[in-house]
Amino acid sequence: MVLNLDFLTSDDNPETNEVSTSSRDGELCLRFDVPSGNEFALPASGVREVMSVYFDRITPIPNASPFFLGTYNWRGQVIWVADLGQFLGDRVLVNTDQNEVSVLIVEEQELVMGFAVHTVANTEWLDIERVLPPDRQIPAAMKSYVKGVYSTGSDKPELRLLDQVAILRSSQWTI
Repeated sequence: MVLNLDFLTSDDNPETNEVSTSSRDGELCLRFDVPSGNEFALPASGVREVMSVYFDRITPIPNASPFFLGTYNWRGQVIWVADLGQFLGDRVLVNTDQNEVSVLIVEEQELVMGFAVHTVANTEWLDIERVLPPDRQIPAAMKSYVKGVYSTGSDKPELRLLDQVAILRSSQWTI
């Protein structure tokens, strides 16, 4: 499974092939959940690819941080793949007994990393005006990685908008 965002071309210049991930209505975000069922979103501008990866293609690295599932050869570049839910403090781990796992390839400048998640839901324009500052109900381990909480206006739990830059640059990624 690969999510292709190429259909979201900018209206300002039809001759360019750039992806437009912001508008007056909000910011384009990728919604997903981790194995515990907690739902999150990442700005689509930082997500390079969404793919389904066979676990036997992820090479475990002995004595690495417990967050890491291993390394993966993504388009000729070796990148780390981590259990994003576990990194954020969830106690439910990605199920490594299944054949495949959904991986979000996230990039920020020179840093590229894969985040294993349970399910990728969809992309959605989030109205930035409805994003509230993180409240005290967010676990301490997760608080510095949450930009804000998006009020869905329904009976579903609020959606936590993550800061991919803070996650990628975290000091917790010790090998």
